[in-house]
Amino acid sequence: MTTKLEDILKAGSLEEILGTALPYPKEIELKGKITKDVVKELSKIKNEPEWMLRHRLKSLELFEKLPMPRWIVGIEELDLENLVLYSKPEVGEVRGWDDLPESIRRIYERLSIPEIEKKFLSGLTAVFDSESVYSNLKREFEEKGIIMLPMEEAVRKYPDLVKKYFGKIFPAGEHKFSALHHALWSGGVFVYVPKNVKITFPIEAFFVIGSAMEGQFEHTLLVADENSYIHFIEGCSAPMYKGFSFHDGMVEIYAHKNAIVKFTTIQNWSRNVINFNNKRAIVEENAYVEWIEGSIGSKITYTYPSSVLKGEGARTTQYVVSLSNGPYLKDTGAKTFHLAPNTSSKIVSKSISANGGINIYRGLVRVIKGAKNSTSTVSCDSLILDEKSKAYTYPHNQSDEPSANLIHEATTGKLSQDKLFYLSSRGIREEEAKSLIVLGFISEILEGLPFEYVEVLKRVIELEFSEVGGVG
Repeated sequence: MTTKLEDILKAGSLEEILGTALPYPKEIELKGKITKDVVKELSKIKNEPEWMLRHRLKSLELFEKLPMPRWIVGIEELDLENLVLYSKPEVGEVRGWDDLPESIRRIYERLSIPEIEKKFLSGLTAVFDSESVYSNLKREFEEKGIIMLPMEEAVRKYPDLVKKYFGKIFPAGEHKFSALHHALWSGGVFVYVPKNVKITFPIEAFFVIGSAMEGQFEHTLLVADENSYIHFIEGCSAPMYKGFSFHDGMVEIYAHKNAIVKFTTIQNWSRNVINFNNKRAIVEENAYVEWIEGSIGSKITYTYPSSVLKGEGARTTQYVVSLSNGPYLKDTGAKTFHLAPNTSSKIVSKSISANGGINIYRGLVRVIKGAKNSTSTVSCDSLILDEKSKAYTYPHNQSDEPSANLIHEATTGKLSQDKLFYLSSRGIREEEAKSLIVLGFISEILEGLPFEYVEVLKRVIELEFSEVGGVG
């Protein structure tokens, strides 16, 4: 089943796009005050080993002790004690879409996920609420030793491998909401790519928040062994409900020597989701990690994909696209830590503010003494489409190495009335013209995406500037 743009535009609301939100049976829900008993119950539901329960309880202690991050605004609207902290649909994980209940399957079908999987992906995990409901890796890749499992299943089946990396790349103690994530994590995917194995087509995880007043805390851990290659795509969506929902996810990547990892996120949460995402990669000798962060939806988003260049010759590129269309806040950026000689990083941020939207770039480049001949280039471009909208840039560069070369440039531009007039003279409506200008503004980043995802991102941006508005 496919969803054409013109059909979406006619629909008029997200509920009609995804179908009327049918009630679906839930097996378990946990809500209320975040206590040791809640964490223990969650661990018991997942049948976890003792080490993971200890990890959760230690993270809960940190959450209770750590202060609220100083740069956070808007989180006070969330009442964590009234959120559903864990929600399990009354369906086990399946390998066939037809085995899912209609109310859940229909959401993924109207987002064209089964069709995209069939045509373009090596594997897919679909997470609904707090659990994986569908997971499938093509047999040819299973035969090469690739592991792709829901995170909780990997904890049980490969405890030594998971324990080696879990929480070591982005520890619980980084800030209050990373601690909360580690205490309550549920859902997500574990991927391990063996030495010298290259996955020719992307693997995707798609996350849906299916209920109002829900917290989603999925954890993705991706390990690329020496000389391997993987492109992982993360998609996010949620219907519009009354009341806020909270997303506090995490991505940990470990790229071993000579490995190449590309991680692409297309986030289009609905306008009542507060999105807090924690993402970090450790990059070993001559390895390369590329982040593409497409932050379109949500009421408030905080996300800063980070790379730790640990080995000599390690490289990273971080592309961040953030669109704030309406009275919404996108606080995004990227962080890179140069810890070894001859490392290089490139950060490209493109922000678009419209209809009173606010974009903030918050970045960090850190070069330690001894990271000789390291180079970093940072480019922050902001496009403001009207007088009500704003964009701010807060770069932070620190270098203790005299031989390092750091370059930072930033530009802010307003929508050209000449361009609008030219396009309108060609019969193009103003809102359509705005979407074309935005697509041209981010064309550098679109070039690095697979064709089918370029089309998805174009569709989302066109919807943002249509009469319907954002769809989530």
